[in-house]
Amino acid sequence: MAAKEKMIEASVVIRRPREEVFGFYRDFRNLPRFLGDVMAVEQVDSTDSRWTIQGPLGVRLAWTVRVTEERTNELIRYETVSLPLLTTYWEIHFSPGPQAGEAEVREVMKAPLGGLGRAALAVIRKFPDKEVAANLNRLRQLMETGTVTDTSYAVAGKFGRRAH
Repeated sequence: MAAKEKMIEASVVIRRPREEVFGFYRDFRNLPRFLGDVMAVEQVDSTDSRWTIQGPLGVRLAWTVRVTEERTNELIRYETVSLPLLTTYWEIHFSPGPQAGEAEVREVMKAPLGGLGRAALAVIRKFPDKEVAANLNRLRQLMETGTVTDTSYAVAGKFGRRAH
């Protein structure tokens, strides 16, 4: 990721061992269980997966995501590869939490088209910085309790309640 561009970043501490959190996250088929707009993920091969999201106005979009770097229990770096002009990059960092048996998960994301892309998304009431934080909070809820109750910045009805 380019260092000069403004990145979207959030983190959360999860009361589960880092190895468990990493393993759960790395199985991308688990992502629809906590990501607010990801409806399905199909693993294509060891690095590529096909994601289906529900976008604005209920439009479903699909694209390929490729893992570009992985360090077991430490880092997953991935990006969209099927939308060259709208490439999005993510880094998910896993580190020991402040207490034994906890994991800190930090997500760094570069949205497509930088500030212009974020402004365009804001017009349709999509706020990547708030979505990233809400997604991590849902991951925490799911890993700690087995249930997701945070519906903020998620597709309406996806987690059993009306989304904000």
